[in-house]
Amino acid sequence: MENKKYSYMGGIFHGLKTLLTGMKVTWIEFFTKKTTEQYPENRNSLVMFERFRGTLTMPVDENGRNKCIACGLCENACPNGTIHVESEMVTDEETGKKKKVLVRYRYDLGSCMFCQLCVNACPTGAIAFSTAFEHAVYTRDKLVKTLNRTTDKQS
Repeated sequence: MENKKYSYMGGIFHGLKTLLTGMKVTWIEFFTKKTTEQYPENRNSLVMFERFRGTLTMPVDENGRNKCIACGLCENACPNGTIHVESEMVTDEETGKKKKVLVRYRYDLGSCMFCQLCVNACPTGAIAFSTAFEHAVYTRDKLVKTLNRTTDKQS
């Protein structure tokens, strides 16, 4: 920022100029069309915009498998510890090599601050935010979610 010295009249004109610049922005915003969502009534037709961060999800493919490789990068990237990845080492039948397999992916929605650092850190794109936003519950225990499918093992 410049620290210009103005004369008395120059200071008044500079002040008026900056005031009018701010008022221009205000008047433009005053005359733009406003939209109000009538939320409970329009629940069926309400469309959230694509970049909205509502709930962390783990998308699955057509076989019901997710892409998580249990690397733990999302858990390390989370600033307040809302993600807990539990994994185990399994020997692959085909190659005989050991690899890490996801056992449980726990996510605490109640303490998440929706910063998206976990999604950015994921190397396989296994987690993403959905546009679901209704999370009202009576107990905080219902906000702790297991995202992966526990019925089948990853291969």
